Amino acid sequence: MLEVLKEGKVYEVILVTRSNVTPVGVVRRGNVLNFKLFPGKSFRELLDCPNVSLQLTNEPELLVRTALNLPLKLDFEGSKGYRWIRGLPGWFGKAECRVEPWEDSLGKTRVLRCTLQPEGEIPGELPPRPFSRADCLLVEMAVLFTRYLVAPSRELREKILGLYATYRHLGGSSGSAEYIVEHL
Repeated sequence: MLEVLKEGKVYEVILVTRSNVTPVGVVRRGNVLNFKLFPGKSFRELLDCPNVSLQLTNEPELLVRTALNLPLKLDFEGSKGYRWIRGLPGWFGKAECRVEPWEDSLGKTRVLRCTLQPEGEIPGELPPRPFSRADCLLVEMAVLFTRYLVAPSRELREKILGLYATYRHLGGSSGSAEYIVEHL
């Protein structure tokens, strides 16, 4: 099933750890999935327990609400010390992770660089859902908003508001988008 991810391309997927769910960018190289995490709950959990699941979704609300820790009802199941969201396809296994220094426009921090060679596949199906330009903008707004929460700036605020205007023009109407704009 790894072949659904084109090698070298970044895919936004759902990372499930012992007690947390968060979106993460994943890049496939051969039979290995690579991702990095900035400090937070999943970062800490992976240092203690490397059991992870990476799951596919075509639902932008799931990505955005998990990124922003907004309320969301999810059903979980699992096996052999792993847990995952019921119904979403993906992979599970033990991630190999290392802490590295990181520096960007927001400053210096640490990053957890991880690789996963899947031990098994998680069965599931994605509902048929056509591609929406508004959904792409919603996910990008959430990514920028998480950066804004760490280091607020006028530039990021204006960028998010510009994306929001286009999002609304394209028919977007998510409560998550409204949350982002209200908390700028």
